[in-house]
Amino acid sequence: MKSDIQIARETPLKKITEVASSIGISSDDLHTYGHYMAKIPVTLFDNEKIKKSNLILVTAITPTKAGIGKTTVSIGLALGLNRIGKKAIVALREPSLGPVFGMKGGAAGGGYSQVLPMENINLHFTGDFHAITSAHNTISALLDNYIYQSDSPKRLKEVVWKRVLDVNDRNLRYVVTGLNGATNGVTQESGFDITPASELMAILCLAENLEDLRRRIENITLAYTTEGEPFTVKDLGVAGAITVLLKDAVNPNLVQTTENTAAFVHGGPFANIAHGCNSLLATKMAMSHGEYAITEAGFGADLGAEKFFDIVCRKSGLQPKATVVVATAQGLKMHGDTPIDKIKEEDIEGLTKGLANLQKHIDNLSKFGQTIVVAFNRFPTDTDREIELVRKYCSDRGIRFAINEAFAEGGKGAEALARQLVDAVEKEPSKPLTFAYEDNDSVKVKIEKIAMNIYGARDVVFGDKAIKVLNKIKGTQLDHLPVCIAKTQFSFSADPKAYGVASGFRFKVTDLVVNSGAEFVVAIAGEIMRMPGLPKNPQARYIDIVDGQIEGLS
Repeated sequence: MKSDIQIARETPLKKITEVASSIGISSDDLHTYGHYMAKIPVTLFDNEKIKKSNLILVTAITPTKAGIGKTTVSIGLALGLNRIGKKAIVALREPSLGPVFGMKGGAAGGGYSQVLPMENINLHFTGDFHAITSAHNTISALLDNYIYQSDSPKRLKEVVWKRVLDVNDRNLRYVVTGLNGATNGVTQESGFDITPASELMAILCLAENLEDLRRRIENITLAYTTEGEPFTVKDLGVAGAITVLLKDAVNPNLVQTTENTAAFVHGGPFANIAHGCNSLLATKMAMSHGEYAITEAGFGADLGAEKFFDIVCRKSGLQPKATVVVATAQGLKMHGDTPIDKIKEEDIEGLTKGLANLQKHIDNLSKFGQTIVVAFNRFPTDTDREIELVRKYCSDRGIRFAINEAFAEGGKGAEALARQLVDAVEKEPSKPLTFAYEDNDSVKVKIEKIAMNIYGARDVVFGDKAIKVLNKIKGTQLDHLPVCIAKTQFSFSADPKAYGVASGFRFKVTDLVVNSGAEFVVAIAGEIMRMPGLPKNPQARYIDIVDGQIEGLS
């Protein structure tokens, strides 16, 4: 099998003007980045067309070190739909440089199911992440300058705004700034998050337009005064400047797939520390120009899908016509206690036990009122007996099932999945989307409902830092914002080693972060880090330029 990068290089690319034309966008409306990438003005989405489009969410079972291939399935599904005569467009998140050079290399799909140009997308792309990093750290610099220069009575007691960098750098999690304060500012403790965890990333991905972007930026809480009042970007008086820095980044990026169909790749919040979905504008753009719009939510359905429903759909009014749950035999076997060095071998017992994880996600998605299709992402080592076991399991429970082989065959390998999806959308009555909690529930109650009804916890324990924030926002509008739980992606619980279906556990929330601009509250559970570290053997060791070409991104 050829590598991802070989396939990407051998795929004849169409000029981005031609790709845009195929979905009804004029070349006059494009801001091109070379021949194969472009930005599309936010003004080009059409609310009437959005109402007629079929939005499809792709999520997955709980991920393991065996991999799931959710992005590959998302792209493949769009390819398969186009092959059976449906006009489909995929909307995806942008890769972060941290994981690209850290844990896993590229993040633009795989095999014959990729978005291209893969090398550009995985690296600096159109500069969106750099713009967010610069805008975020400009706020930091302006805030520090305000503190240093200010003789205002509106003194700041607690600064909650950190800095960001799109690098996995554990040494920057906690830092001290302004040392030798007489000339270098005011000495204070601070730290760095990774750029995908920036509130500006969430804001960019939830903003409806440039005006909404500015409104949200103004509302960002940077610090608290000695009287306990929030101090915002609006108080700092720099919302206009920060919006200017993001004026291009807010526009969705148009690229193409390995079969030259349109793809919007825009925004990139992580689902384990943020809300895990591509920009709302990219999704709306795909819906405006496609009969089917495919979008994915990060990690398992307990994280990305829940946040897509409870945050994105709640605020935007969008509703998926169906949800695709990606599963693999290797992943299911790991959830069934098969040792990682044995997952490529047939293990019916381990696979059977691991199906409980799939069932838990199906049960949760049913609570949201979703029509469900299970996509079995096939690997070369999967046996017919294993595939038949998962197929029968779904069939016995009335769940639609299809094998996805887009990695090896492109759109052809996803036709069966595409047909199952279309059948589900066209034949099953659409159910109203229900949420995990009500708008007027308090933040505490919202967290408890997610932890107990979605994760399976018996109760929730709040640490001292979390209680302090709960008390601070009690009785305010902030106490009725949606919640975004930051926890491990490897388990329903906050314990990354609790594979399968964790249940009856205590879910501990250690801290709460109020994202008043993004308009949700982040609940941090367990040992989750908003600045990841690098592994012992980082992917950067394998990335190089050989004979003028980049290697090691796949």
